[in-house]
Amino acid sequence: MGHVDIMARFAYSIQGLDPDKTVKASIREADISFKHTREIAINIKGMLLERAKLYLEEVIAMKRSVPFKRYNKKIGHRSDLKGWDTGRYPVKAAREILTCLESLEKNASNLGLEVDRLVLIHAAAQRGRKIKRIFPRAFGSSSPKVNTLTHLELVAEEI
Repeated sequence: MGHVDIMARFAYSIQGLDPDKTVKASIREADISFKHTREIAINIKGMLLERAKLYLEEVIAMKRSVPFKRYNKKIGHRSDLKGWDTGRYPVKAAREILTCLESLEKNASNLGLEVDRLVLIHAAAQRGRKIKRIFPRAFGSSSPKVNTLTHLELVAEEI
């Protein structure tokens, strides 16, 4: 069997972009929480690239929380959120998204775009492949242990 390029199996969920003004970056099959990635992606969409990087650095330092709008059952309230109550500090997902933003910034500089004028126009998270295992229990029984991987897509446009 020959080598299969992993990016050849995946396509972006946004189509019809101007290749001279836009830049793309993605992470495929990352071992991070889909729910956390989705909430961060919704929150950083529409931000300038530098502002999004600063926001994620504050989340990693646990100085700023991410509002959880869909997956918010049994989640505590955060006093720094305005207009919304529930939030968390998803540090692991924020680190992965920050590395993807840095990759996006490097792709933009390679294409000759101005990095300080980039706005995130598309940020999407999708569930990836499931890794299925078993967890041994008492009396010879077992329970399933399923880990879901996550895909992340980021697209920025020069304004």
